[in-house]
Amino acid sequence: MAWDTDSFPAHQIRMFVGDGRALEAPDQSYDILFSNSVIEHVGTWEDQQAFADEARRVRKDLWIQTPAYECRIEPHYVGFYIHRFPKKWQKALIRWITLRGWIHRPTQAQVDDEVNSIRLLTREEVATLFPDCEILTERMLGLIPKSYIAFRKARD
Repeated sequence: MAWDTDSFPAHQIRMFVGDGRALEAPDQSYDILFSNSVIEHVGTWEDQQAFADEARRVRKDLWIQTPAYECRIEPHYVGFYIHRFPKKWQKALIRWITLRGWIHRPTQAQVDDEVNSIRLLTREEVATLFPDCEILTERMLGLIPKSYIAFRKARD
């Protein structure tokens, strides 16, 4: 669902569709960049680096959240430790040992596409991608890392 700018003209929100790895925007052109659970879907480590570089380039402040690789539960499939298996095993097991597999019964092609399109990040990787940001850890039950947030408040 797209944002309907005509219905909310006072908000002055512009929406555009583009590739987060190569944004068509000048440097520092936005006051804030907000991304919730996107960077793990952009592809390879190199794609994630490009996404992070673009986010840091076009923003003044940013908030980028991503699920934690270290979490015991993989959030896309709701399965214990499934993301720690080799991709070949994930593709074979997701339909049979995860909540998503039991409820939604994805086809093997859907499972293959999802497994190939998700790359969860460790805390160290998030810190590497966002060296000028504070890295916050959201925890489950107060103990287990659930997600990481790269946060930056620009100094004006």
